[in-house]
Amino acid sequence: MIARLAAFGLLAALAAVFPLFFGNYPVKLLQEILIWGIFAMSLDLLMGYAGMVSFGHSAFFGVGGYVAALALTAYPGTLSALLLPPLAAGLAALVIGFFSIRVSGVYFIMLTLAFSQMFYAVTFQAAWLGAEDGIVGVPRVHVVGINLAQPMGFHLYLVALVALGALFLWRVVRSPFGHVLQGIHENESRMQAVGYAVNRYKLLAFVIAGMLAGVAGALYTQLVGSITPDAFLWTTSGEALLMVIIGGTGTLGGSVLGAGAFILLQSLVSSYTERWMLILGLTFILLVLFAPGGIVGALRGRVGLRA
Repeated sequence: MIARLAAFGLLAALAAVFPLFFGNYPVKLLQEILIWGIFAMSLDLLMGYAGMVSFGHSAFFGVGGYVAALALTAYPGTLSALLLPPLAAGLAALVIGFFSIRVSGVYFIMLTLAFSQMFYAVTFQAAWLGAEDGIVGVPRVHVVGINLAQPMGFHLYLVALVALGALFLWRVVRSPFGHVLQGIHENESRMQAVGYAVNRYKLLAFVIAGMLAGVAGALYTQLVGSITPDAFLWTTSGEALLMVIIGGTGTLGGSVLGAGAFILLQSLVSSYTERWMLILGLTFILLVLFAPGGIVGALRGRVGLRA
């Protein structure tokens, strides 16, 4: 455990000093990878540990983004950037999860998707939310009197929040609560038979994942300075799903690797062709066939053709 924490600290330190050695574009790519990485990690808590595949995870990303945009526009303080977005996303996850966890499989997928599309429809038509144009000109946060509008200050703020979020999720999945989630994933009926309140564990996991997704949405809004209804689209959840699978489900670090692979491939290939999604699709097919455990599984030597 000490070795892993030391390695994590080293990676966080390298990410923090990254702008000192590279230009604006590589730094922006790294910041996007970190934000999408924490978003994918929150989805992996549901998929890889609790066994709940959600296509509506974008709902919490969008709620966090819109709440951050509204709050920061009114008052760019710590409350607006760090507290309100995850609380709002957690409340949305509590309501959506209350209904969604009562079903499983494809019904769970479609129900979560329906909720996210409802959010999309509301924000697309609400004039006070900017309708289809969304909210633009969102300022960055002031933390304890420090203006993080400066690139280096915002970068350190982003790295710190992502690192804290990753440590929190790491602690969750290694706690007794996380072990129960894995048991539910492997055999829900057995866990219920031995006395565990399965629905309560699933709902709590849903809320935790939703809050972390809200943090990712808030950070993304601060990074780009705007938020649009597209944040609620199923494609946002689909991209996070691809990142988790590419990296390896049930491995939080794999989600970050998957986010990095997805964003770097998109950036590299899209500069040469508009059909970058085709190449990404072929890459995904090859990973499923030859490395079903994702990048992490391949690094562990679990490479082979799936029967």
